[in-house]
Amino acid sequence: MVGTEGTRLVVLRGNSASGKSSVAAGLRERFGRGLALVGQDNLRRVVLREHDRPGAANIGLIDLTARYALDAGYHVVIEGILYADHYGDMLAQLCADHRGRTHGYYLDVPFAETLARHAAKPIADEVDETQLRDWYRERDLLPGGLETVIGADSALHETVARIMSDTGLDRLPILDR
Repeated sequence: MVGTEGTRLVVLRGNSASGKSSVAAGLRERFGRGLALVGQDNLRRVVLREHDRPGAANIGLIDLTARYALDAGYHVVIEGILYADHYGDMLAQLCADHRGRTHGYYLDVPFAETLARHAAKPIADEVDETQLRDWYRERDLLPGGLETVIGADSALHETVARIMSDTGLDRLPILDR
């Protein structure tokens, strides 16, 4: 078992350019101290500099980092593409082990919108349409209906407000860390 009855675990998944990192940053901004962000891109691409593949080291590192933060009393937001077939078992076990409330969200953005959003990102010159198409998986939901699907029509502030409310983070005190 991991965390406490008072900790919150939020898993944000979706394709590239679906808004995961922006939503996670918005949650941190709204909540304040005491909310740990566990970003797949940071751990996989920056810390380990590895490719996304089944059984890769970042899967365990994401799990370990989230567990550590939950056990230290932090609320945790895990965000990333987190393909269901690569990360699903780890996420299911983490969610099952968490003592507190756990919420999963899938940001569902059509490919055409993904292209438009990607064009505005700093890495737009590094990743082309072919790569985005290779990465894109339509409705790559975790089994068991664990995720709430949020469509592209939900504005950033609306998505952040919804998750804050759903999880109860909007009613919890900021943790003085």
